[in-house]
Amino acid sequence: MIQEVVTGLLANFTLLAVAVAWFLAQSIKVIIYRFQEGNWNLWHFFEAGGMPSAHSASVTALTLSVGLTVGWNTALFTACMVFALIVMYDATGVRRAAGKQAEILNKIVDDIYSTGKVRVEKLKEILGHDPIEVMAGAILAVIVTFLTYYVQFIR
Repeated sequence: MIQEVVTGLLANFTLLAVAVAWFLAQSIKVIIYRFQEGNWNLWHFFEAGGMPSAHSASVTALTLSVGLTVGWNTALFTACMVFALIVMYDATGVRRAAGKQAEILNKIVDDIYSTGKVRVEKLKEILGHDPIEVMAGAILAVIVTFLTYYVQFIR
């Protein structure tokens, strides 16, 4: 039973492409932060924001894999494409703006409570992405999806 489930999941091209694209995007973030911060911090693997966008990588892999397997002129492909565009727009718009607001609020909190008498929890500043991060995630997903397609269907 469990073996059938695992075999079925590994044979699911769309799921595999999305999972690999997301995993690689998150792993690349850890490596990039390593060079920026000078030390390894595996918690970056679980964070939102940063380069490349794992959200963009996931929805691009989903959309491309559905197009490749179900067809480009299907309602499912259209739904995936619209979903992907909304996610990527949100990543560069609303979530990015929220991150910038958090950064400003943290500076205000630092100014107000600089005496150290009151402890205030800082807001997470990296929530969204700039357009380059979104594009990098999408490009990563295209490469991963075509490689996964090749491995599953062509070789």
